[in-house]
Amino acid sequence: MSTSDPSGTEPEEGGRPSFDKQPPSSGSPYDTPPGYGGQYGAPTGPGSPYDNPPPGYGPPPGGPAGPGGPGDPYGSPYGAPGPGPVPGMPPLGGWGSRILARLVDYVMVQVIAIVVLLPFLHFNEQSGWVGSFWLSGALYLVYEGLMLSRDGQTLGKKLMKVRVAMLADGSSPTPSAAWTRAAVFIVPALICCGGLWWAVDGLFGVFDKPYRQCIHDKAAKTVVVSTA
Repeated sequence: MSTSDPSGTEPEEGGRPSFDKQPPSSGSPYDTPPGYGGQYGAPTGPGSPYDNPPPGYGPPPGGPAGPGGPGDPYGSPYGAPGPGPVPGMPPLGGWGSRILARLVDYVMVQVIAIVVLLPFLHFNEQSGWVGSFWLSGALYLVYEGLMLSRDGQTLGKKLMKVRVAMLADGSSPTPSAAWTRAAVFIVPALICCGGLWWAVDGLFGVFDKPYRQCIHDKAAKTVVVSTA
């Protein structure tokens, strides 16, 4: 008489039941439940609620943040030269052209002062040269203020193909800016410092970045650009 195991398994040879070939149960409580996407860090399914950020929390406007990125408010990597004064403005004037333009203007003003003004002065060793220095300085101040107010160029600057422009928009200097620029360049030299002031003023521009502004440019908010 044969008997069958109530569990449904057939006994192996020797009378012991076999557990190697049991089919997997379809309803095991330890199966991975749907909707959790597997292990931590694994890609989630198409319907995962964590695929996209909620509405209203997209990437910051202007692109990724950080130096050099489109969202960087300074527009350039740390330590990189700054942008030009205004998009489309001509390149900055070179130091050689600027210095030669000053020399041309200075010599021209000195010649005019000697030819026109100095014959009317009573020269002596004590006051003669002091008076001529003040007169030539005042003449230079008027000359530069008038010329820059007109189109941003003195005769020396025209010859050397540079001009003075407003830093904000590249236009010719306003009368206020033109006279401020001329006064800051001339008056301290007349009052106390002479050529020492001009040396300090010029060296300030050499080390100024990125616009090469001397002290008189800083005061007037101007910049020297090339017209070549």
